Amino acid sequence: MDYDAMAMDTEDAGPHVTIREADSSHVDFTLANVDLAFANSLRRTILAEVPTMAIDLVEVEANTSVLADEFIAHRLGLIPLNSKNVDDVLYFRDCDCDQYCENCSVTLTLHARCTGDEIMKVYARDLVVGEPRPNEWVGTPVITDPEGLGSVICKLRKGQEMRMKCIAKKGIAKEHSKWAPTSAVGFEYDPHNKLRHLDYWYEEDAAKEWPKSKNAEWEDPPQEGEPFDYDAIPKTFYLEVESVGNLEPDSIIQQGIKVLQQKLAAVIQELAGGGGADPNGDGGYGAGGMRSPDGGMGNGVGGGEGGYGMEGGYTTPFGNGGAGSAWGGGTTPYGATPYGQNGWS
Repeated sequence: MDYDAMAMDTEDAGPHVTIREADSSHVDFTLANVDLAFANSLRRTILAEVPTMAIDLVEVEANTSVLADEFIAHRLGLIPLNSKNVDDVLYFRDCDCDQYCENCSVTLTLHARCTGDEIMKVYARDLVVGEPRPNEWVGTPVITDPEGLGSVICKLRKGQEMRMKCIAKKGIAKEHSKWAPTSAVGFEYDPHNKLRHLDYWYEEDAAKEWPKSKNAEWEDPPQEGEPFDYDAIPKTFYLEVESVGNLEPDSIIQQGIKVLQQKLAAVIQELAGGGGADPNGDGGYGAGGMRSPDGGMGNGVGGGEGGYGMEGGYTTPFGNGGAGSAWGGGTTPYGATPYGQNGWS
């Protein structure tokens, strides 16, 4: 393959990132010198495939509150947990244990009982992290409010009690939104709509009814009577990543780039005839197709035992084959239709 040496030596070669604003919970930056497919792939990867920790299993020992066990378990699952160095934690599918262990999970306990006349609130701070765990950070509830209380789990009245054991596991938001590292990812390009990718609906004046975003200040507005450029493509993208607290914004973006690289490496390996090996073990897509983070789909959509392959997709669970019923053939369970005939002649 031939390369243009002059083009490769220029300063504009490769992605260019400009950080406009950053703090501990969000980052606002521009991404230039990349195409739309790459920028959108990074956005989607950050949203759905960056691994984090979240409560996945709740063992209820006692619950006399007004909330059902399932309701409280759902609220517990949405509490952000510190996911720093989450690579130290194994996915459950990659662990040799039966249900959970110190290598693939973090145990948290919750025990609260109201003994006074006032209503008692149970907060995320009341979750006690057990030891041992893969590292000193993972699994700790994220508490960012000035009072140091965290999210409200439930309220208890006098005599009511909660006693639960929570198991936090590693996962991705594609499996469940509780593993999402971000609360929102802002994404925009061409704020002046020079490319005409958007067709604004308006009543009288589109400019007044559709105000420009702050990103419009970073690009020159179109000139009056400027001819349309049919060859123009977007080159600058504006992203804003807001973390829920389990990972810092820079870690989220770095992990997103890492996951995207691993997925591309798996595709290249497949195209090169390297088989279905997953280069990172983090849920890549091998010859068996996609698989859930829980690994309960066998070889996945692509086929094989437990998957939805060519044979698994066209047979009944009873293995009769074709369009036959569970009882065989096209007859009823009693061998004939109620009219005494075997078919619809």
